[in-house]
Amino acid sequence: MGKFSGQIFLITGAARGLGRDCALHLAKLGADIGVIDINFESFKDFDGEAALMTAENVIEEIRNLGVRAADATADIGNREQVFAAVDQIAQELGDITGVFCNAGGGMGAPDGNKATEMNWEHYHAVIDRNLHGTVYTCNAVAPMMKKKKAGKIVTMGSIGGLTAGSDGAYAHYAVAKAAIIHYTHYLAQELGPYNITANCVAPGYMATGRLKELYKQAGEDTFLSRNAIKRFGTPEDVSSAVEFLLSDESSFISGTTLEVTGGAIGRVRVD
Repeated sequence: MGKFSGQIFLITGAARGLGRDCALHLAKLGADIGVIDINFESFKDFDGEAALMTAENVIEEIRNLGVRAADATADIGNREQVFAAVDQIAQELGDITGVFCNAGGGMGAPDGNKATEMNWEHYHAVIDRNLHGTVYTCNAVAPMMKKKKAGKIVTMGSIGGLTAGSDGAYAHYAVAKAAIIHYTHYLAQELGPYNITANCVAPGYMATGRLKELYKQAGEDTFLSRNAIKRFGTPEDVSSAVEFLLSDESSFISGTTLEVTGGAIGRVRVD
């Protein structure tokens, strides 16, 4: 019996990166896992991500750990697709008891999309895949949790949603993440009487298979100089934080943001 045996967790954006690592981490602890992604082969676009794979896709990786898994393909920014995907997974596995709203991501160059120089295509896409996708997912799973008067919701914030970079760049992504953090506060207030907690994790500079190469190209010291702990975060750092927020150990914690930043908050700047 694992720590999460009998639990049914949903992870969005789980084909690669932080979502995949979290799905595998929770599966190793005994949870049955439902995953939603728009493309379960997206890891093939990044050599660093492809090198981590141990099976044809994350679904097979989860099942190889001896737990049940269900997958559904959906555009996280499309409300109808998200609700259909959640319903499909619940029909296969049962009512969802915990969710990690991981799906999201940015778009465009890191020094682009400044506060008054927005690429509107990027702006709408990033708001959809981050904020709207999180809202849709939570609205789809909440009825199951309300019915059982129990549940755990974890949303995905970012260091960008906590503090502004000094050049005003990547504002579309940062604003979406800030909105998710505040939305999580509202979730906690509404759902508390149902014994449902809602919290957010806010990662800093994470060395995923995709981002490692970007850090090297931009110069690793540029990023590491902003961390109090002089290393990049790992996917396991985020997965461990999500584990805590989905566990009974966090039963009296709700409406908070757990910063997984290596002490970077208050130190972000553009050199």
